[in-house]
Amino acid sequence: MGPGRLSWSLLLRCRRAAAALGAPRCRPLPARPLSAAAPLRAPLRPPGTGGGAPWNGAAGAGGDEEKEEEEEEEEDEAALEELLAPSPLAPGPGAQRVAVVHPAVKWGPQKSPLTTAELQIAEAVALVDTLQNWTVLDKIIIPTKNPNKKFVFGKGNFQVLTEKIKKLPHVTAVFLNVERISSLTKKELEGAWGVPVFDRYTVVLHIFRCNARTKEAKLQVALAEIPLLRSNLKNEVSQRDQQRGGSRYIMGSGETFLETQNRVLKERELKIRNALEKLRRKRALLRTQRRKCEFPMVSVMGYTNCGKTTLIKALTGEAGLQPRDQLFATLDITAHAGYLPSHMPVIYVDTIGFLTDLPHNLVESFSATLEEVAYSDLIVHVRDITHPETILQKATVLSVLRNLNLPSHLLDSMVEVHNKVDLTERYKPTEENALAVSALHGHGLEELKQEIEKKILTATGKKILTVNINLEGPQLSWLYKEATVQEVEVMPEDGTARVKVIISSSAFGRYKNLFPNSEIFMS
Repeated sequence: MGPGRLSWSLLLRCRRAAAALGAPRCRPLPARPLSAAAPLRAPLRPPGTGGGAPWNGAAGAGGDEEKEEEEEEEEDEAALEELLAPSPLAPGPGAQRVAVVHPAVKWGPQKSPLTTAELQIAEAVALVDTLQNWTVLDKIIIPTKNPNKKFVFGKGNFQVLTEKIKKLPHVTAVFLNVERISSLTKKELEGAWGVPVFDRYTVVLHIFRCNARTKEAKLQVALAEIPLLRSNLKNEVSQRDQQRGGSRYIMGSGETFLETQNRVLKERELKIRNALEKLRRKRALLRTQRRKCEFPMVSVMGYTNCGKTTLIKALTGEAGLQPRDQLFATLDITAHAGYLPSHMPVIYVDTIGFLTDLPHNLVESFSATLEEVAYSDLIVHVRDITHPETILQKATVLSVLRNLNLPSHLLDSMVEVHNKVDLTERYKPTEENALAVSALHGHGLEELKQEIEKKILTATGKKILTVNINLEGPQLSWLYKEATVQEVEVMPEDGTARVKVIISSSAFGRYKNLFPNSEIFMS
C-alpha cells in the first residue's frame, strides 16, 4: 500500500475517533496552535430526535440552558478582552533609538566561563533588532564588580557611562543587559540619563508581546507583566501620600492607595490564571483526541533561533510553514504531521525557544504552554552548532527542561541534533550520538527520521511486524481497525496476504489471543 492510500486510511481512522468523541476531527493538519480548541459540548437533544421535532416539553429547558451557556460565553469573552487590553507597560509605537549597555563582570560567581562580554552584548543587540522600528545607536561594554548594586557600576565607570549616553544624538532609551533591575535602580538610572531604562525582562517581554498571536500567548504575556506592574506601583506610591481619604473605590477610609492597587493586581492575576486554566483544560481535551488517534508526539526544542521550525518544515514537507530568522518567532506551540521511514504517522510539536538569563517569571508564565512537552513521546533538542555560544545554549536548554520536572525517561531518551552543519567547513561531532543535519539543505534528515522512529517504537511499545492472514477471515479488517496497516501483499492463488503493520503491545496481545494460528514475522 502506497503512502497516498495509507494517508487516506489514517484520515478515516482519525475521523471515526473524533466522531466518537463528539470532537473536532483530529487528522494530520497544517499547523494550528494546540491551545486553539473549540469547547466540546454534549448534544442538547437525545439521539434519534429529529431536528424540528419537539422534545417532550424539555426543549424549553434545553433552550434556556443553551441561552445561559451563550450568555456565559459572552461574559467570559468580554472579561477576556478586558484582560487582553493594551498594556500600560508597552513602549510607545514610535521608533526607539537605543544605547545597549553591558555590565561586564570581571570575576566571581556571576562571571560565566562559557561566554564573553562581546558575545553577550551581541545577543542583546539581536534582541533589540528583533523589534520593529528599534535601532541600536551604540553598544557599550563597561566593567563592573557587582551588577546587583544600586548604580550597577562603580562611581567612576558610572560617570564615564553617563557622559557617553548624554553625548549620543537623539537617544530615546537605554537597554541595560542584566536580567532584572530593581524599581529603585531603574528610577535612579532614568534620573541620571534622562531616558527610559529597559532590562532583559522588559525587552524580552515586549518581544513576546509583539509576537503573541493567540489568546493563550497574550494571557501568558499579561501574567508575566504582573511583577513589573507591582514594581512600578512601588515607584508610584513613593510619589504619593500613603494614606487616602475614604471613597467607594478603595472600600473605606482605612485602605491605603498601595493596598488598593495591590488588591486590584491580585484580582487581575487571579482572572488571568483562571482564563489560562480554562484554556489548559481545552488543550487537555485536544491531547485526549490525539491519543485516541494514536499519533506519537515529538517535541522539538532548543535555544531561540536554532532552526526548530526550519527542521520541522524539512521533516514534514509542510509548505505553509514559514520560518523567520529572528529571536522568539514562535511563542505558541503548534502541531505538524509527518511520516517516519516505516510510514508511521507522527506529530511534531514546535515550541517556544529558550534564552540565557531568561527571567524565572517569564518561564513560569509560559509553563502552561510548556506542559505539553511532558506528554510527548520524545524530545528532539536542536542546536545551532555554528553559534560561538553553542555549549552555553545547550546548558541553558537542559537547565530549563530539568526545571519543568519532565519524566526522566523523556530526558534520558532525548535526541540531540546539530543543525546548520552546512555553515561549518570542518564539522566535528563534539557529543556522542549527536546527529549532524542541515535542515535548510536536507542533509542528514533520513538518519534523523530513522533515529526518531527507533526511539518512538521503544517509547510507545509499538512493534513493526508482518503477518500472514486468510483473506476470507476477519483478520484484515481487525488489523485496519486496531493497528496501522503499512502494506498488503495479496497472494490470490491461495487466498492469503502478507500484511505489514505497526501495532501496540496491547493490540498485539489481543491479536495473538484472537488468531492463535496466524503466522507472525517480526521486522
